Amino acid sequence: MKDVMRFAVFGAGFWARFQLAAWRELPGVECVAIYNRTRSRAEALAAEFGIPAVYDDPEELLRREQLNFVDVITSPDSHRPLVELVATHGLPVICQKPMAPTLEDARAMVAACQAHGVPFFVHENWRWQRPIRQLHALLARGEIGNPFRARIEFCCSFPVFDNQPFLRELERFILSDMGSHLLDVARFLFGEAQALWCTVARINPGIKGEDVATVMMRMHTGCTVICQMSYATVSERERFPETFIFVEGERGSAEVAPDCWLRLTTRDGTFARRYPPKRYPWADPEYALVHASIVDCQANLLQALRGQGSVETTAADNLRTVELVDAAYRSAATGRLIEFAP
Repeated sequence: MKDVMRFAVFGAGFWARFQLAAWRELPGVECVAIYNRTRSRAEALAAEFGIPAVYDDPEELLRREQLNFVDVITSPDSHRPLVELVATHGLPVICQKPMAPTLEDARAMVAACQAHGVPFFVHENWRWQRPIRQLHALLARGEIGNPFRARIEFCCSFPVFDNQPFLRELERFILSDMGSHLLDVARFLFGEAQALWCTVARINPGIKGEDVATVMMRMHTGCTVICQMSYATVSERERFPETFIFVEGERGSAEVAPDCWLRLTTRDGTFARRYPPKRYPWADPEYALVHASIVDCQANLLQALRGQGSVETTAADNLRTVELVDAAYRSAATGRLIEFAP
C-alpha cells in the first residue's frame, strides 16, 4: 500500500496494547517500531503485534526509522520530554491523556510543537463513547432546549490499581486521571467554563493522591455542570467504566443511563434507546465501552494526519481541559472559586 502511514509507539504499558489493537482496525496505518525504557516489555509487545523494530532509546528510533507520526503512550511524567523530542524531528505527535502532570509542562509542549511546526494531538477518547456522542447530537438538535444544569458522574469501586499500579503513587490522582476525561466531556457537551469550584478527598489509605473529587462549574452559556468522580464508591448501580450524565433543559431532560441507554423526557413522555459499543475481539469485556471509543478516537486522529479532516482533540484545545484540572486542584487546596478570563 503506497499511502500506508508508518508510525512508532512510545510505551508498552497497559493502554499501549489496546491502542495498538485499535490502530489495526483502521486501514492504511502500520506500527513499524516500538520504544520502551524497559526493553523486555517492548520486545514482548512487539512479538505479540508483529512489530519489526524494538528500541530502548527513543532518539535512536527517531534517527533510524522512516515515520509519518509517533503515538506516545507512556506515563504522564515522561510526556513532555518525549513530545518535545519528537517535535525536534519534525514529526506529528499524538500524546496520551493527561497531556502533562502540570499546566506549565502542557503549555511548554504546545509551544514546542508550534515552534517546530508539527501537528500535536491528544488521545482523548472518552468523548468518543457512543452514548456520549448520541447525547451531544441530541443537545445540538435542541430537543430539550437550552440546558441549565447537568451532572456528569463516574463513581465506582473498580480495582483500577490492579491493572495500573503506578496510579497508587501519584500525588495527584483522580482529577488528573478521570478528571481529564470528565472535564473534557463537559467542554464537549456544554462549552467553556466561566468559573469553577472543587473539593477532594482520599478514602483509600493505600494511595498517595485523591480518589474522590467533586467539581462544579458555571459555563459561559449559564449552565451549571457538576462533575462527580470516585474510585471509593460502592453503589447498587455501579457499571464500570460507564459515565452517567443527566441534563436538565428548558423543555425537558436527557440522560445517559446505565447499560448505555439514552433517555429523553419531555412533556410528551420518555423515549429511550440503547447505544451499546461495537464489540472487538481484542477488547477486555470490563473495558468494552472505553476500548471501542479508542477506535473512533484514532480514526479521527488518522483522518487529520492524512490531511482529510480536522481533529477534535488538538493539544491546543486539550490545553483548556488541562487548565480546568489545574484550577480544580487550586480550588481544592484553597477552598476558593476560580474564575476564568472571557
